[in-house]
Amino acid sequence: MPDRERRRRLAAVTSGLRDLRIELAVLNHRVGGRAELRDVDFDCLDVIARSGPISPSALAARVGVHQATMTGILNRLEGGGWITRRPAEGDRRAVLVASTPDRQRDLYALFDGMNTRLQQLCDRYTDEELDTITDFLARTVAAGRDSSDELG
Repeated sequence: MPDRERRRRLAAVTSGLRDLRIELAVLNHRVGGRAELRDVDFDCLDVIARSGPISPSALAARVGVHQATMTGILNRLEGGGWITRRPAEGDRRAVLVASTPDRQRDLYALFDGMNTRLQQLCDRYTDEELDTITDFLARTVAAGRDSSDELG
């Protein structure tokens, strides 16, 4: 009986993560639509904002697109005022891309509803429970990244 209960709990976690992935994908798609960003452009912009400044080749590797595709994505993002390109220090041939703070604030405003709901949800948990959730999420992200790298 304990094994069956454990399997049920593990299945519930897996199912919950899949449901979350779907809902976040829908939310991101709708936010991207409001901001007139394609899904892949929006994903790249998020990586740039969180990890940038970043080189185009590192960004392409991180999101799993060909470098030629990345050039088109960066051209669209730059044309929309979402990013800037600048030479890397110490190597005039290398370029780094960075998000544009004003445009980033516009994007964050579209997430106000989700951020408010998330804050309300987190208010229901103790600090220790939030630490456990944070640990679980960090480990889940690492597992996802490792799994993606294996396929890459």
